[in-house]
Amino acid sequence: MKLLVVSHPCVTPVNQQFFAEVESLSGWELTIIVPSNWRSEYGRVNSVVRWPEFRGRLIGIPVYNSGNIPLHAYRTLWTSLLKRELPDVIYVHHESYALATAQVYLANRLSLKRPIGFYSAQNILKRYPPPIEQIQRTVLRRSSFALPVSSDAEEVLRKKGYQGVSTILPLGIDPNVYNPRQDGQQLRQRLRGSAEEVIIGYVGYIIEEKGLATLLRALSKLKDLHWSLVVVGTGPYATSFERLARQLGLSQQVRQLGYVPHTDVPLYLSAFDLLVLPSETRGGLKEQFGRVIIEALACGTPVIGSNSGEIPRLLQATGGGLIFPEGKAEALARQIRRLVEDPALRRESATKGQARVLTEYTNRSLADRFVLAIEGVAA
Repeated sequence: MKLLVVSHPCVTPVNQQFFAEVESLSGWELTIIVPSNWRSEYGRVNSVVRWPEFRGRLIGIPVYNSGNIPLHAYRTLWTSLLKRELPDVIYVHHESYALATAQVYLANRLSLKRPIGFYSAQNILKRYPPPIEQIQRTVLRRSSFALPVSSDAEEVLRKKGYQGVSTILPLGIDPNVYNPRQDGQQLRQRLRGSAEEVIIGYVGYIIEEKGLATLLRALSKLKDLHWSLVVVGTGPYATSFERLARQLGLSQQVRQLGYVPHTDVPLYLSAFDLLVLPSETRGGLKEQFGRVIIEALACGTPVIGSNSGEIPRLLQATGGGLIFPEGKAEALARQIRRLVEDPALRRESATKGQARVLTEYTNRSLADRFVLAIEGVAA
């Protein structure tokens, strides 16, 4: 069988690893379409790079509105491309309201009329102005399948009127990439100011909605403990974050490292004694999954997360850490204190969480679910 995948996330090579697992399990012939020009918070991509294990075709096509996830569009004649590729099934790794999704769906409707489906992570019901709302309704009506990332995302799809086949497909990790690193222990020693210091980590986009102000206010209540905070990532809140840390008297204990390549993230996750994901629900934003949680657990690092979006479900499912009410600095401070003062609890949470991730959240196990979903619509 021939499967065509359209995916802007696969412009980052590590995201192709999931489809390498799909190839290995199914024996299908895969083609992935990605933007050949893409701009994200991590920088600009101007070339298509292959994940070494992915054997299928990888095609880069220029896009308009590079970096704009819902509004980018591929600069190609999709009807001609589909007739040339002749896929048996098409998977659009985009939301139902995205312009790229509309492009592929329209071309499929005008040419091949193959089974076609989409990805969804939106966990807050939203309405859009014309023509986006009309595009979304058409996509939902003409879809053979949907792959929501969580039960909340699936519920939103149903509220939008989607009545077709749906398979919940969480995000996954490659355990060959995310695992406890020996050099992570060496990095931990370099990051520590003293032997008893506990390294608290944050990895992600530096925006206020991630609860970073709440994190600093919580840490300001723990000056009696030996800890340091290491922040990995970039974003528009970085300067304000640094200023608040200074105002709270935490400058000596907080270190912002800025951008770190994806390939180095497992090293830092292995170096942390614990990770904090304090995301907050604000307006139209609610944590859709919290992939860094399973990445940290796979690296043997326990997690403290807020109760925003999918975070509490993920922590409850894995048993890999503690939960606090979003935006509550006092409550977050109590949970941090528990893990800082109790190394045995850190080890127990990390061990339990890692075992669950390696059972249920690897790309291999999720690829198996993906293959079954595609086989169901291709039959």
